[in-house]
Amino acid sequence: MSLRNTIHPSDIPTLSLVYKLNKLVAKPSTTRFPATLSGPSSPPPASKSLNDRVAVLRADITTLAVDAIVNAANRSLLGGGGVDGAIHRAAGPQLVQECRTLRGCETGSSKITSAYRLPCKKVIHTVGPVYDMLDPEKSERLLEGCYKSSLQLAVENGCRTIAFSGISTGVYGYPSEEAAPIAIATVRKFLEEDKEEKIKLVVFVTFEQKDVDAYNTYLPMFFPSVTETEGAAEETSEQQAEASNKADAQETAEARAIADELPSVPTGELSGTEHVDKKQKQDDA
Repeated sequence: MSLRNTIHPSDIPTLSLVYKLNKLVAKPSTTRFPATLSGPSSPPPASKSLNDRVAVLRADITTLAVDAIVNAANRSLLGGGGVDGAIHRAAGPQLVQECRTLRGCETGSSKITSAYRLPCKKVIHTVGPVYDMLDPEKSERLLEGCYKSSLQLAVENGCRTIAFSGISTGVYGYPSEEAAPIAIATVRKFLEEDKEEKIKLVVFVTFEQKDVDAYNTYLPMFFPSVTETEGAAEETSEQQAEASNKADAQETAEARAIADELPSVPTGELSGTEHVDKKQKQDDA
């Protein structure tokens, strides 16, 4: 396993830190809040504790040394194009050997394997739906199942940090503007119900610009900044106010330092031009 350019969880700025650096800002109030089948119908309340457990990063997911990365797999689990192929190449031949023993996976479900040469500990393989314009609700239910089942597998296997690649937004044709709210809403609901904080950090890993734009738009809606709320809180003494200002300044400086040390945005091409497996496309449609 090569450790070159490996990104550790402690190197990834959370939403709380990204907000402090003004790298992520809320969209105008006129921006429509996206409706999802199981998510909130209006913007949820701000929560620093939740913002401390979520991150978004434009990077090569194969470089992340988290407990588990989530692979956008096909139903055979034997590798393919795009991110799926990149993960299999980086993990080495032992990954596909283990995947053969799993006998495939149904759309909307997930299975877990070891990571072999990857810097992460586990790979969670989830099979996203081929987007069905004639039945978008079915596509949404299946995509939601991908994120929920992946998080459940992570908890069951003691994985506290998990990174998601964009599920179904490549050759499976799921529009990023529709997929991102489903992913974010599902993760928020899971973290809210995870009272024991068995999941410490969820990283949304983006690569293509359309995914970057979608997550930058919808993350502030589902995980709003709490900076203004905190700033409005009254301090009971000058000492408390001074201590708070020092803590804020130190946290901001740490955030900048972390951001400066992150590797450059990848310039390689992960999304392949391979066609979707015809049988899977027919089954999902």
